[in-house]
Amino acid sequence: MTNVTMKIQKILNILTLLTGAIAVTVTSLWIGKQVYSWLPPQAAAESLLIDDLISFLVTLGAFIFLGVTSTLMYSVIFHRAVKDDFTDGPPIDGNVAVEVVWTAIPILLVFWIAGYSYQVYEQMGIQGPSELVHLHNPLAMESAYTAPANALAEPVEKIDVLAKQWAWVFHYPERDITSTELHLPSDRRVRLALRSQDVLHGFYIPAFRLKQDIIPNHAIDFEFTPIRPGKYRLTDSQYSGTYFATMQANVVVESPEDYQQWLAQAAIQKPSLANNQAASEYSQTSNQSVQTGWVTVPPAAPPLVNSPG
Repeated sequence: MTNVTMKIQKILNILTLLTGAIAVTVTSLWIGKQVYSWLPPQAAAESLLIDDLISFLVTLGAFIFLGVTSTLMYSVIFHRAVKDDFTDGPPIDGNVAVEVVWTAIPILLVFWIAGYSYQVYEQMGIQGPSELVHLHNPLAMESAYTAPANALAEPVEKIDVLAKQWAWVFHYPERDITSTELHLPSDRRVRLALRSQDVLHGFYIPAFRLKQDIIPNHAIDFEFTPIRPGKYRLTDSQYSGTYFATMQANVVVESPEDYQQWLAQAAIQKPSLANNQAASEYSQTSNQSVQTGWVTVPPAAPPLVNSPG
């Protein structure tokens, strides 16, 4: 009878383990799918790749967390010592098989995550200047969600981006237009030439899942493909001084037809001084009769633009 009981108990333990593993797996996959609702809209082709990577990482993290927690709860509930039992447990002097498993699995997971991450960034085709970052040429690779390979021969929209304390200035060389609002055509590859006039800045659009540091005295080419028309927000991801919080700009993604129409309208507008929040705040502070706080860096003069936004 004892042998039968032991066999039944063993079968129940196996069934419990399988049921728990299935429950943990299904729950982890469900949690990983929720990531897409936590993030901003997917406004660039590259955001699809990044969101898939984040979903994968959250799924993996949830599986590990739930697996460890479930094991601890199972042990506490079903394998706890009986009441008033204060004796020591059986002495265990290591287990080579267990040590190999719990060493090998994390190593394999790290390689898996590293390989997947590298594949995503390679597909995105983002790079800094060749003298700073040695990656593949972005013109020689294709984003996973753009057109077929022959589409790479199509013209790329080129825009110059100047970051300075504290303003973004965008120049469209095709029409010689300057704006403080970044306009982009949807479903078309865009190449930005990023430059900094003074200190380190960061080009960051959360809806695009893209961030690129802008280093003084270096021109950095930055490519991506907007896919969702709408208005988004560009911020400076690097602290650049006193009025850092004011260094924001609208990003307008529109159809190629609307984009060309905006260029045509902006081209006939006479350049005027753009509104600059940092310069306005600095002017108000400078005109105060009582000066308080530390001396700050004067903001750069508001730029002359065709379209102030």
